[in-house]
Amino acid sequence: MKKGFFLGLLLTAASLHVNAQALMGTNFFDNWYVGLNGGGITPTTHAPFWKSMRGITGLEIGKQVSPVLGFSLQGLTGINTTKSKTAFDDLNISFNGKMNLNNLFGGYNGVPRLFEVEAVAGVGYGHNFQSQAVGDERNYITTRFGSSLNFNLGESKAVTLSLKPAIVYRLDGDRPQALNVNRSKIELLAGVTYHFGNSNGEHYMTLVEPMDPLAIEAVNDKVNQLRGEIQVRDQALAEGAAVIQQLQTQLQNCQNNQPEEVAMVVEQTQVRSLESMVTFNLGSSVIPNSQIPNVERIGIYMKNHPASTVVIKGYASPDGNLEFNQKLAQARAESVKAMLMKKYDISADRITAKGEGITDMFSEPAWNRVSIATLNENNN
Repeated sequence: MKKGFFLGLLLTAASLHVNAQALMGTNFFDNWYVGLNGGGITPTTHAPFWKSMRGITGLEIGKQVSPVLGFSLQGLTGINTTKSKTAFDDLNISFNGKMNLNNLFGGYNGVPRLFEVEAVAGVGYGHNFQSQAVGDERNYITTRFGSSLNFNLGESKAVTLSLKPAIVYRLDGDRPQALNVNRSKIELLAGVTYHFGNSNGEHYMTLVEPMDPLAIEAVNDKVNQLRGEIQVRDQALAEGAAVIQQLQTQLQNCQNNQPEEVAMVVEQTQVRSLESMVTFNLGSSVIPNSQIPNVERIGIYMKNHPASTVVIKGYASPDGNLEFNQKLAQARAESVKAMLMKKYDISADRITAKGEGITDMFSEPAWNRVSIATLNENNN
């Protein structure tokens, strides 16, 4: 009863100790290890200690749940020294619980110590292998109480060398529930253990370093400042999007509107002039289908009046690059000239095409993307 109370008290203290620390590297697949053990085992009583000792060896797989608590599954087999012809005459598979006493009483500083002591207790299954000539095989339950003296090597603490003394009780025969020292053995093992890498990049649990409250407050202030800047930028983006939408609507309206024909007849003594305007889309020197009638009007007139000539002046709106707009103005004049020559067979010597660059002669920006053709007829 007292032993159970004391064990419960230790476990409670260990749990409180672990919960008080914030740790990294505590996922399910963290803190697993595999070990190779070997040594000797000898009866506790009624036999010479060293002369009765025989070799045992086995494997151990385990996990460290917290800096204090861990568990492992251990398998050991005894090398046969009896008259039985089997190579191994004993098997013990046990489930062990472990408690790191250094971390329990001294606290965990985030890195395993060079030397640590673990208390070990477990329960297992035992089996004796014997040939029929010697006796029958037996199955039984075992319990184990011992310690593990661990030396954690290297900077990474990935390898541990251990000395593992323990007493192992067989729970069979008369009063199997009692721990009878006459049915126990002393086990002396040495082992090497490899600790697999964790999600935190180490082979062990690490502490989460607490932040300075002033630093946390500064970070929160910075986050709030950035949130305010984001809100201001979002508002500016929304306003910009509204302006873009408005401009796109205006541009579409301008493109859909049919330009008014500008025609002016100037009568002088012997010269008549007629002007016709051809508008273009933004950045383009291609005559839109809607403007072909204006060019056609010029072509028909010149075919009917062989003495007439035309001066075509190309313009561009102030939008965009100056050099590009100058070239665009010339291209628009040449575009009207090319259609008069190809479609209406007007000779090139009757057509003058000049690029005048940018203009803002019209209040509507779309009208400044234009070629103005001025017809001249000399009655002489």
